[in-house]
Amino acid sequence: MITTKILGNLRDYPCSKEIVAIPFEWFELDKRRLLKVADDGNEIGIQVDTALSNGDVLFDGEKIYAVQLKFTKLICISVTSMQEMGRVCFELGNRHLSLQIKENSVHVPYDEPTYTYLQHLGFHVEIVKDLFSDYIVCKAHGASSSHEHSHSH
Repeated sequence: MITTKILGNLRDYPCSKEIVAIPFEWFELDKRRLLKVADDGNEIGIQVDTALSNGDVLFDGEKIYAVQLKFTKLICISVTSMQEMGRVCFELGNRHLSLQIKENSVHVPYDEPTYTYLQHLGFHVEIVKDLFSDYIVCKAHGASSSHEHSHSH
């Protein structure tokens, strides 16, 4: 099966058929072309123009095939003030990490050096397993592709 568009999302999609999950890691959601295997063993070729979201419906036939985001290991950094939130986001942005901002915490995908670094800076951190969605992608040098640097060596 090959899909080229998202038909809707399960949260507002009429579902009277069996739903088959297509498992995705968080970092695969913005890929435009990939081959996945659904939970029933069917191979799914995906070629879409926009980033996918958890619950996106990719096929509707005898069964409905939908994106299912996998839980991932995250670093949860608790914050108690706007100053602390700004400092955390500065430190993480400086490392070009994708991050998920919540009311009183910031989540980033787990890696040991980042976890240790944040502890060293005095932040309250813990390792959690959760869905990593609705995150901000930190891009080096901004989002503009016309950004240029002039360096002399």
